[in-house]
Amino acid sequence: MNILLTNDDGIYAEGLWALFDCLSGNHTVTVIAPDRERSAVGHAITLHHPLRAETTVVNGRGNGTAVSGTPADCVKLGVVALMKERPDMVISGINPGANIGANLHYSGTVSAAKEAALYGIAALAVSIQGNDVRHYEAAARFTRGLAESVGSAGLPPGTFLNVNLPDLPLGETAGVRVSRQATAVPIEQFERRKDPRNRYYFWQGLDSRITFDHPETDGAALAHNCISITPVKCDMTDYDVIASLRERLDFFQGLCL
Repeated sequence: MNILLTNDDGIYAEGLWALFDCLSGNHTVTVIAPDRERSAVGHAITLHHPLRAETTVVNGRGNGTAVSGTPADCVKLGVVALMKERPDMVISGINPGANIGANLHYSGTVSAAKEAALYGIAALAVSIQGNDVRHYEAAARFTRGLAESVGSAGLPPGTFLNVNLPDLPLGETAGVRVSRQATAVPIEQFERRKDPRNRYYFWQGLDSRITFDHPETDGAALAHNCISITPVKCDMTDYDVIASLRERLDFFQGLCL
């Protein structure tokens, strides 16, 4: 396969190159990633200043293109302008820290995969639980097998897979679950501090404990040391509500008079 790798942690991130090392033996792999960390930028794209793309050699492991933009920018630029051939698959990650529940809305890792799905390209967003990750290689091996399976079977247009792994050797995980996205709102907090000039500022933070609202969610899978695979659709339409809104169409039409 012709695979585009990207992330939101920057082109020098260990998880990105763990994937490169694992995939490049059997596949054509192109690395196009942000030139610096772009975590939690969501699906932002760059419109008001130019994007710069520079070839970078990373620790002798391979060449990549560092882009002065967001993860979604990297996918757009790669697909439209930089790659000679359209990729068969985009893989975003491996992100240190799980991307589950509400985090899917904020994650640059997830948004890069979503951008690929918008182009009709099969895509995976891959994250591993925790920040001090020890088992990138194991996560990369699982991702390679999953990518090859998806490459053979395909995905519906506009759908990508969000994958979260516990930071364990594969043989020590409790297996794989196909999960749904959790909907529980995370516990948030803002710490109020004062700078040396007596001006207040705030640090936003989250309760780092995994919470889940249903045993079939991505968070529940990780809490039980399972690998979670969640299919995610780009189409955000709530089809269950369409019928009820159409029943009120005459009222809505009246608002236009």
